[in-house]
Amino acid sequence: MPGSQNGRPRPAKAETIHGLVRAGDLAGVQRKLQENPALLNDKNPVMSQTPLHVAAGYNNTDIVKFLLDWQGADAVELEAKNMYGETPLHMAVKNSSCESAKLLLEHGVYTEAKANNGMSPLHLAVWHALQTGDCSTVTVLLSYNADCYAKDDEGKIPLNHIPGGAGNEKLLQLLTRYMEEQRKRKAVMSCHEQQAMAEFEEAISQIVGLQELKMQLRRWARGMLFDEKRRAMGLGIASRRAPHMAFVGNPGTGKTMVARILGKLLYMVGILPTDKVTEVQRTDLVGEFVGHTGPKTRRKIKDAEGGILFVDEAYRLIPMQKSDDKDYGLEALEEIMSVMDSGKIVVIFAGYCEPMRRVIASNDGFCRRVTKFFDFDDFTTAELAEILHRKMNSPSDTSLLYGFKLHPSCSIEAIGELIARETTVERRKQLNGGLVDILLINARENLDLRLDFNCDDADTMITITLEDLEAGLRQISRQRQLR
Repeated sequence: MPGSQNGRPRPAKAETIHGLVRAGDLAGVQRKLQENPALLNDKNPVMSQTPLHVAAGYNNTDIVKFLLDWQGADAVELEAKNMYGETPLHMAVKNSSCESAKLLLEHGVYTEAKANNGMSPLHLAVWHALQTGDCSTVTVLLSYNADCYAKDDEGKIPLNHIPGGAGNEKLLQLLTRYMEEQRKRKAVMSCHEQQAMAEFEEAISQIVGLQELKMQLRRWARGMLFDEKRRAMGLGIASRRAPHMAFVGNPGTGKTMVARILGKLLYMVGILPTDKVTEVQRTDLVGEFVGHTGPKTRRKIKDAEGGILFVDEAYRLIPMQKSDDKDYGLEALEEIMSVMDSGKIVVIFAGYCEPMRRVIASNDGFCRRVTKFFDFDDFTTAELAEILHRKMNSPSDTSLLYGFKLHPSCSIEAIGELIARETTVERRKQLNGGLVDILLINARENLDLRLDFNCDDADTMITITLEDLEAGLRQISRQRQLR
């Protein structure tokens, strides 16, 4: 049936590490590895098996445990393959080595590894159960959710290898029961996708305005979640490319906040292993002297691995004049571009619209790697008023406005009209959402200024009024005039 004859490792000379493993000589194995740690993953000349293959096949659990816990410079290769493409887990399950199989599974070995003939460990465990009537290794694998629907190179799932007739009822019932459970779990995936989409909608609902951007993000999110469902159904589909992006817009339009939401989304659907967002600017990447920029940029890339690298004001990496040969920004950009095909990181370049054209034109591979371009429009006065309301209604405990509230007269309409009257279009374009933060700080200071020290009304002490907001906006205008 499967490739390795009877599945048992062939006898080896006792003085070799493979012979010591087969003989169950733990002390001898320990001595050998202390003398020569490179033997840890050494393959024997006949079957091309590592010591872990041999220990698992013979169920020498003390040696399996010792090898798995080895603390040397090199780690034991859990997924090493012998001449038949079998991993140590294949060897354990087809030789009734239940204890060894459990140890391997506890250390996170891959349950769906395929041998040269396409057989998974569950295929071989079923084969062994048919020969011996012992279903124990099948049960162990199923307890770790081994895929009952995995197909070998003949297109057969494990159940297909069980002939009908007397004597196989127990094995048939065991597999059939787990297949039904897995089928139900896959059906529940639809609930998972609905929940994931609901969480995503909740996250983007916190974004004010940017309706076109939110629609783009919804299309994207749904596509990734449907891909997850397709794979759960066993459909072989191509993987999506790492969605590197460019965020184009003025300061304060929410680019960083959207990047953080995307980090959670990409983690949620399994494209990234973490939801971290590492924010960098030119000074974090570019060195002052020859040879400094490369290592400096690579350190930041390493910090961001598994998540998003958010390059703010990315246009600052590109010199204004092509003749500026002392600028190392291009070197930093090239370092970033060199890892964008690795799948280990997602990069978001952010900046103003016009200057970002220099970034796009500076590197021929930019548009090939950066597949999503999102425009962040300036906020309207009504949207700025809505942002202010949200900040006041749900402040974080680290906010300077935590514990304060707005007077009932401070409706979104009234605040929007106030912002339109007291600020210029140019000023709003320069600050966008940043205007709200400055305004609230100024308003709180005005509240403190107008309160009497004899005031003992708690509500008055924490209530920001339209008068305070108006004073805060006028202060912003005065600060602008002084520049």
